[in-house]
Amino acid sequence: MTASTHDDACVNNSPRTPQEIELKLALGRDSVDALKHHPLLEKTPPEVHRLANVYYDTPELALEAHRVALRLRGDGTRFVQTVKTAGSGQGGLHTRGEWETAREEERLDTDWLASLEVPPFDDSDTLKALQGVYRTDFERTQWLVEHNGSRIELALDIGEIVVGERRVDIHEIELELKDGQEDALWSLADQLALHCALRPANASKAARAASLREQHWALPACALGRPDQCLERAILALDAWQDSQQQAFLYASRQALLNLTRHDDPGVSTLAGRLGDALSRPDWLDCRFGQQWLLLMQHLYRQ
Repeated sequence: MTASTHDDACVNNSPRTPQEIELKLALGRDSVDALKHHPLLEKTPPEVHRLANVYYDTPELALEAHRVALRLRGDGTRFVQTVKTAGSGQGGLHTRGEWETAREEERLDTDWLASLEVPPFDDSDTLKALQGVYRTDFERTQWLVEHNGSRIELALDIGEIVVGERRVDIHEIELELKDGQEDALWSLADQLALHCALRPANASKAARAASLREQHWALPACALGRPDQCLERAILALDAWQDSQQQAFLYASRQALLNLTRHDDPGVSTLAGRLGDALSRPDWLDCRFGQQWLLLMQHLYRQ
């Protein structure tokens, strides 16, 4: 479940391992109004919150080493403390462990962290060394959408990640499955792509902050016989390009897609070729691009 500073029913104080299933999408800057006026959202009043988030780690980055994120989120009056594990992800779709607890003050509850029995919070020295390492500030507009018999929370985040003197923009959509079938996430994304320029995104805000801090954007390997690896590399390369503005990452994304053109499925190879060609244009992020990328993901992940 996603952290919410306005819904006590969504706050989980139990040490069990709840699962979050969401699809993350980067949104084109010119598509915000198109999203807000999308036909599927016209009759659903949104909630708008201004959220300040501080992420914590030790000076030695023990949490990052364990691929765990610790966040304290608040709107000035109420706060939620959240722990997320890395979990698993494919093509922008993420399943991961998540724990939450409400806070009445802007301060960590280390006793609650210890109760989770999640490394490295089982180490008292780690708990004592926790400190704020970066922050994200953004406006979240969210809708609870009934779609294909499922309930999906659609969140639009606009703001920035701040690490010291470095900053990058947040311009993204998260579709989180609250109740129902995973297929509904893909269907809703397809409908959004008819009106909005978007693309799948894999890098979390925490991962983006770490890369910004180090000024290093690592990409996964891409073996010819592993089309899932090629697609992940292509997506993460675009995430890296967004924050670094280094043209080499656009080239890396095109090359990963070129590998996919050798796939046995003609649908996969054709879509990968079209997407690779599109990336050679300066205006590549348009509605058609997002539609084709979602089709490519579904060819690979929903067979």
